[in-house]
Amino acid sequence: MLWKKGRQSDNVEDRRGSRIVGSSIKLSGGLLAVVMLIAVVLGENPLELLAMLSQGYIGGGQTTAVSPGQTPGNDESAQFVSAILADTEDTWATIFPRMGMQYQAPKLVLFSDQVSSACGYNSAATGPFYCSDDRKVYLDLEFFRELDNLGAPGDFAQAYVIGHEVGHHVQNLLGISGKIHDLQLRSGATQANALSVLLELQADCFAGVWAHYADKYRSLLEPGDVDEGLRAASAIGDDRLLKRVGKSISPESFTHGSSEQRTFWLRKGLESGDIATCDTFSAAAKK
Repeated sequence: MLWKKGRQSDNVEDRRGSRIVGSSIKLSGGLLAVVMLIAVVLGENPLELLAMLSQGYIGGGQTTAVSPGQTPGNDESAQFVSAILADTEDTWATIFPRMGMQYQAPKLVLFSDQVSSACGYNSAATGPFYCSDDRKVYLDLEFFRELDNLGAPGDFAQAYVIGHEVGHHVQNLLGISGKIHDLQLRSGATQANALSVLLELQADCFAGVWAHYADKYRSLLEPGDVDEGLRAASAIGDDRLLKRVGKSISPESFTHGSSEQRTFWLRKGLESGDIATCDTFSAAAKK
């Protein structure tokens, strides 16, 4: 990607090197099991995660960030994230007025190992995430190394991850995620999980819409970049991840969609550049 020719975003909050002393979040046994599975999937050491939990990072205390005085965003990785975030801002600021709305850009928080958000405590083992309560995207840059380990290297593969999380922010602003969450509360477990997958696939499509604009109007993509993104979408499909850790593949247990689904919806957004084509919910209802 020709990302260095773009501007830098002012919406990056660098908390790398900060340490969480305590948290008010407690994990149930079921949620702990999920976190442990994710740790295995992403190549993290589950024993280290258990040690972190036992040392009081999750308990009844308050959350405190301790910083070693690092200068925020002074390395190339942070500059890359800032440039990609800026480009998503430019894209969605162009699209939203066409719908009679004004785009409100999210903050992106860089962290290392663990972070506390308005949505609670998260370990890096859970991967990048978006918190609708504080409208922030959270990213540990080590996740990009995990993408390499999963066979999905490249700067556009990394940019796709950012675009996906920003896609969740777009869903939040459009009221999509709120409606789906309300529907989930009235649904059984199987249907609620299926709706979560459709939200994730739509975020993939929205990431593709952003990339379409980045290529068509700002010529940021280079030959091979699209393939990098599609490889990344495939590599983090639920079926691939479950197979990687020796688990049985059951669509009912998917959280983000299969490799085929994720690449399909990313490609759809890339080719169309139109959020109207990203209605994963109507598409699922027609099947």
